[in-house]
Amino acid sequence: MIKHFVLDTNVLLHNASAIFSFADNTVVLPMTVIEELDQFKRNNDELGRNARMVIRQLDRLRQQGRLGEGVRMDNGGTLRITVAKEEMPGVCMDMNAPDNRILATAWNLHQRGETVIFVSKDINARLKADALGIAVMDFEKEKCDAERLFTGWRELTVSGDQIEAFHQRNQLEIPPLPEDEPLLPNEFVLLRDGDKPKHSGMARVKGELLVRLNDSFDKPWNLSARSKEQRMALELLLDPEVALVTLVGRAGTGKTLLALAAGLETTLKLRQYEKLLVSRPVIPLGRDIGFLPGSKDEKLSLWMQPIFDNLSYLMGIHRRRSDEGTAQQMVHRLLKNEEVELEALTYIRGRSISRQYVIIDEAQNLTPHEVKTIISRAGEGSKMVLTGDPAQIDNPYLDASSNGLSYAVERLKGQRVCGHVTLSKSERSELSSLAADYL
Repeated sequence: MIKHFVLDTNVLLHNASAIFSFADNTVVLPMTVIEELDQFKRNNDELGRNARMVIRQLDRLRQQGRLGEGVRMDNGGTLRITVAKEEMPGVCMDMNAPDNRILATAWNLHQRGETVIFVSKDINARLKADALGIAVMDFEKEKCDAERLFTGWRELTVSGDQIEAFHQRNQLEIPPLPEDEPLLPNEFVLLRDGDKPKHSGMARVKGELLVRLNDSFDKPWNLSARSKEQRMALELLLDPEVALVTLVGRAGTGKTLLALAAGLETTLKLRQYEKLLVSRPVIPLGRDIGFLPGSKDEKLSLWMQPIFDNLSYLMGIHRRRSDEGTAQQMVHRLLKNEEVELEALTYIRGRSISRQYVIIDEAQNLTPHEVKTIISRAGEGSKMVLTGDPAQIDNPYLDASSNGLSYAVERLKGQRVCGHVTLSKSERSELSSLAADYL
């Protein structure tokens, strides 16, 4: 039975290749969707790029036949653009609203006896479609299981002799494990003595061995790890062989501070990179900083203030002489000398970034495609760090399972040049921890 998938505009703006994701069924685009794509095509952001890409794809399909009658796609499905003015007699909806006109297309197909599924990233639109008796679905091509997101570490119970051998040799052969639970490259292991739980060791997977953590990675920029998870994170952040690090954790777990400390250490002290570049999504939906008041520098200073605060704290604990000025003055010197750069995400997407330590904060507000685009910008000798909290998403069309950060964690786990740690313990004040746990 052929199904008719009626797509909302936000699906195409989220994934420009969505029209090819429904096998040999019929994909229906109401004329309202085409008009809304036209409104977005001039935007200089991810939404604009996706709108233009969809329009180009439709133009190529147009060469194969009339889109209003339906055109065959390479995957065996059919794409059709509906042009009729649809009404919903007896339904109390404002037909001047674009969302309702799109729903009207799905409703009329349903009334004619077709098997119809309305596809939207908008929860409210799905609720309205469901109330009309239409089957609904989210577009979930890049979704992962947020409840089972890879943490980057696990505990293993071993014998006391094995732990002794590990401490003497600084490594241990990986013990036998179930076939469906293999250890992954750069995964961390907390070894515990089955008879004496406090008798333990912390290791990282390298090849066929569990290797002790590097002592030289212990205290970057005078910042010490306060938990085992933070220590694991520093191991990845300071290792030049790990080109991509993802850190997930709620507010107060230290993910951004750790990344900045490691970036300062490797860039300014060890000189492994030419510059520390820090960025974050400007506001939800990928809008550029033109939406914020003031000059570019003023706009950035407003949006990047949390990063500036963290840098000031790190410069304060690293300051050796009083004549170096205040921590804020030291940060301003770094920015003026271009040793540290704070940049809006909009401006780094088109660049090829070589020999830089790049931190993307609040990465949970990015789509999987945006994360792919950003990671692909990494040139020779660069390191990329993505930090964020999938439980705190501002983008209305993303959730803990479909955001770009969670997607990157799951898709890239086990790659030799990638590593991940989930931080669970808040290191802020007791009040901050209470807020995260109970509010």
